[in-house]
Amino acid sequence: MLSTHGYFDPVPMLGRTDTGGQVVYVLELANAISRQGIPVDIFTRWFDKTQAQVNPVPGHPDVRVIRIHSGPWEFMPKETIYDFLPELSENMISWVKKNTSGYDLYHGHYVDAGIVTLDVAEALNKPPFFTAHSLGAWKRQQMGGDPVVMEKKFNFRHRISEEQRIFDKVNGHTLTSEVQMEKLEELYEVRNRNIGIIPPGVDIHRFKPRDTPRENNMDGIPQKYIFCLSRIDTNKGHDFLLKAFSRVCSEDEQVMLVIGGGSQDPGERERGVFERMHDIIRERGMGERVRMIGYVPDNALLSWYQNAEMFVLPSLFEPFGMTSQEAMACGKTVVASKFGGIRNVITDGENGLLVDPSDEAEFSRAMLRLLRDKALNQTLSEAAYKKIVEEYSWEAIAGRFLEFYQRYI
Repeated sequence: MLSTHGYFDPVPMLGRTDTGGQVVYVLELANAISRQGIPVDIFTRWFDKTQAQVNPVPGHPDVRVIRIHSGPWEFMPKETIYDFLPELSENMISWVKKNTSGYDLYHGHYVDAGIVTLDVAEALNKPPFFTAHSLGAWKRQQMGGDPVVMEKKFNFRHRISEEQRIFDKVNGHTLTSEVQMEKLEELYEVRNRNIGIIPPGVDIHRFKPRDTPRENNMDGIPQKYIFCLSRIDTNKGHDFLLKAFSRVCSEDEQVMLVIGGGSQDPGERERGVFERMHDIIRERGMGERVRMIGYVPDNALLSWYQNAEMFVLPSLFEPFGMTSQEAMACGKTVVASKFGGIRNVITDGENGLLVDPSDEAEFSRAMLRLLRDKALNQTLSEAAYKKIVEEYSWEAIAGRFLEFYQRYI
């Protein structure tokens, strides 16, 4: 596996820049494949000299994270990493030749790793596979904004041209949802037969409903709250959520909004998003009703999911949204965007609610509906849990990947 951007560690600190659901996805997929007797190495960019180059993943002796140096010894956002990928490819090829007897296949995750995957697989005469995770052309379409400013910020033209090249050259590539397939055909004119739709999975052994009644006055957890968890970034829709929640506040005097996620050492872009969030909170007089708890450690995450009234995923553009599946596995109703990939998991009114997050009134109505109608909330949450357990365990997803590899290897 290759996942070259972000802070990729065996036990990741989620919420840091470029370090979110994709890291979880790659680790969980690798772990699930290894449980079927197939060792997996995950290659990423090495930019911190204090870290070991090779780290085993705790609890999974057949999975390792291997760091390959390229460029300066400093973190680089994924939009600016392209110039250093040829060096990363060259150094990875040398490392593989020197330290292993080779791999059966190479699987790149996201466009930067896909570029490296093509180079390495060609040099070592092995099949390349790819998962886009998100599509540059779709992201550009959804985000709007001034084209010149957005191009400078996100490097869309280069990303899209490289995605097109990767789609043309890999043995097989997977998408996480039907809506991604629609966008691939519409925006890239790709209709190859070597495509599979395989969604992210969930660790159903870890994420599960609470099996005992909630205790009163749980340490640090409000009695009644709506929960949101994601990276803090410009495209995650926190502004939509806060504006909609201000309407909820006027109708429900008790409920709070808890927003988790973020880096322990945020960069300039993340600080800017936080500043905008605080501005909205002040403008709408919600200082006593919104809590931003920052990075949520693994040992606390389950309680935040389990004790919420519901989970909200406010981003307008979200190829999938793994946190929504984790919440569903915990028996929580999810309110998410009807434009994103999660619509392939959530059927509106059956196992969750789908809305336009940018529509303040629509978004707030959905949250208020669940707060007021406890029976509906319970029915949707039970259906959400059933859907995840039956179709989205990581064991099931790993099996689908192994079948996909065999088909196109």
